[in-house]
Amino acid sequence: MSNTADESDLVMASRTIAEAFRDDPVWGSVLESGHLGADTAELWRFFLLEARRSGTLHMTGERADAVAVWIAPGHDEITAGDTAALRELIARRLPDRVALVDQLFEVFEKHRPTEPHAYLSLLATHPRHRGRGIAQEMLRADLAIWDAREVPTYLESSNPANDHRYARLGYRARERFLAPASGAPVTTMWRAIGGGEP
Repeated sequence: MSNTADESDLVMASRTIAEAFRDDPVWGSVLESGHLGADTAELWRFFLLEARRSGTLHMTGERADAVAVWIAPGHDEITAGDTAALRELIARRLPDRVALVDQLFEVFEKHRPTEPHAYLSLLATHPRHRGRGIAQEMLRADLAIWDAREVPTYLESSNPANDHRYARLGYRARERFLAPASGAPVTTMWRAIGGGEP
């Protein structure tokens, strides 16, 4: 994790996330529309800003082949100013999806735990590097840092195909809910310090 990411790093990281989430069961169908075309990186960039500011953005590879976006305890996923700019972007580029995006944000927020934790907002591997385990290796290293700080972690898995990968690292399913519109299942997962039972 590092707070040294510059603007070019953000560009590469947001592109990796855009490519990785293009076929995501929850976000893919919402964001892939004629208004944004093939490039949703402009939107995903907003989710990187607070992680960069707090030093919890982790990228690996020369072109951000894998990206982990962490929100540290006591920090908001997106600051008030960034939220306003994000909503303006959505209204301008996804005018027919504003209500749906709002619903998605609300349902994710509703299920987020209130106890202190580090939040894995996004974990993405560029499709050209899938299957090599680089995101899992990066995540394992990040979890060692949070364990050393005695901080539990939390995430939402929007793709059931990834649930077992998180379970191998000590995450346990907490709740499941269905995403608005798509009905795709989302699993909230909690990892106690050290990956043991809570």
